[in-house]
Amino acid sequence: MSEKTTALTRAEKGGLARAKKLSKEQLSRSAKKAAEARWGADLPQACNDGPLQIGDALLIAAVLPNGKRLLAQGTFLKAIGRSRTPKAGTGGLSTGVDGLPFFLQAEALKPFISEELMLSTTPILFRLKSGQRAVGYDALLLPMVCEVYLNYRDACQRDGGKVPKQYQHIVEACDLLTRGLARRGIIALVDDATGYQADRAHAEITKILEKYIAPQLMPWTRKFPHEFFREAYRLLGWEYRPGQVKHPSYMGKFINKYVYGLLPPGVLEALKEKSPKNEKGNRRNKLWQWLTDHTGEPHLDKILVSDTTMMQLSSDMRHFEHNFKRIHGQQRFLPLPTKELE
Repeated sequence: MSEKTTALTRAEKGGLARAKKLSKEQLSRSAKKAAEARWGADLPQACNDGPLQIGDALLIAAVLPNGKRLLAQGTFLKAIGRSRTPKAGTGGLSTGVDGLPFFLQAEALKPFISEELMLSTTPILFRLKSGQRAVGYDALLLPMVCEVYLNYRDACQRDGGKVPKQYQHIVEACDLLTRGLARRGIIALVDDATGYQADRAHAEITKILEKYIAPQLMPWTRKFPHEFFREAYRLLGWEYRPGQVKHPSYMGKFINKYVYGLLPPGVLEALKEKSPKNEKGNRRNKLWQWLTDHTGEPHLDKILVSDTTMMQLSSDMRHFEHNFKRIHGQQRFLPLPTKELE
């Protein structure tokens, strides 16, 4: 890992200077107050999460909508050989009175902790895709923490001594993690340089489309039941006429988001290519007519049943969006229409 540190902003330097002037009691109160404020705020929800294997360590990784990569605190601690959890009453945060997490608070480690590292140790509160509340660290913190312990080990050996017993298992864990990160890193670099990762992703999407997109148009039948539209109109505050077949243009956006949007990535775009809009903005065929009868159409039927049931259990559109978000994770919802049905 490069020893070059990121230049600190004026605000960051000011924050460090202010922190040094505060007493331990003041720092403790400030940290507790900040923790309570963070827990009470609307937490960002991961758009992606899953297990990450590095050597023998299994971590839970997540990515926030802003692109921030996180590692769940519990798995982070276990990976570096620290099974201890934050003290009760701290809200799951492990930052101490000196602004450092407990696994970096030992005096022996202080000479190896840079200002960059100090500013990267703030726990980040978020929710997993399931909605479960979690505490995480910036993923870049993992190699930086490992480097601290390995530099400490090297210093002990240079002085002709051994690493104290209480740190030996942590140093060993950090050594294994660093080797595992190096192996994963070189693979990622090769994939990026050769374009292999993009090719692999394209191949996976191609396989999905082969299962979902039919080579020829399916005959038209009623696919979306009246009950689906009746419930959608109710949530939107519109009047539904029994047997109605013509709908406002917003219904197309509604269906794309809450129905076709639940099909695998790339399917909706492929369906639109199969049935492009004419000069009047209309499609000659229904999108679902290009779905395969063995995979695509059955999946669509399940989505329609699920959505209709969810709408029946919802009192209004915002309630439906809330239920939809809980089940399917973070979504970018459509704005509610203001124009009434003509």
